[in-house]
Amino acid sequence: MTTAPPARHRLQDLVGQVADESITRWQKGYLADQSAAVATLAQLRRGAGKLPQDMPELWGMIGTEALFEEDLSETEAIRAENALFLAVTLYALHQQSRTEQGMHQPGIELGAAVRRMMPGNEIDEPIRRRFVRVGAASTPDVLAYRLRELVTLLRRYAIPLDYRLLATRLYQAQTPDGMRRVRQIWGGSFHAYRPENADTENTPIATTNDKDAR
Repeated sequence: MTTAPPARHRLQDLVGQVADESITRWQKGYLADQSAAVATLAQLRRGAGKLPQDMPELWGMIGTEALFEEDLSETEAIRAENALFLAVTLYALHQQSRTEQGMHQPGIELGAAVRRMMPGNEIDEPIRRRFVRVGAASTPDVLAYRLRELVTLLRRYAIPLDYRLLATRLYQAQTPDGMRRVRQIWGGSFHAYRPENADTENTPIATTNDKDAR
């Protein structure tokens, strides 16, 4: 007989699922140059680094209705909306003008993505400090702003991220003692990452492909 997961875990998993389903659909459309997906991501990226209450014009675009099929407390609803909003708007920024590949890819934690920006076994100290600042964020709005800075770098280097995982972590980070656990997960993935091929991954190259009209 299986035991149902705790309500908190069910909700954070639901947030990740909703983010994944929406982003996967938009990503497919964006890479196919479908006008609706291009326009949606252009609108959503205006919210990157902000919280839902700061961008009421984006309400209804991020899939929150699926969250309210659950019986949520006010606190749970705010956490879920914040996490989903942050994930989808940061993805929209990350994908901007990146038409060669999707920036949402399964299995890539934030720490591993950040480590991929660094050459070989070396640690790029300015990037590392930005990463540490994300983990040290004490409020959702500070976390949102610092994540935007980091995602902007990932976009520059064309390094993808798993936005399902990110949405899940962003919900978890708002729960009691949750940020400590998220820091452990992100830090663990940062230190565990190893280049798959030292010859090809030793020196990440920042690229410029900023067709901002897209």
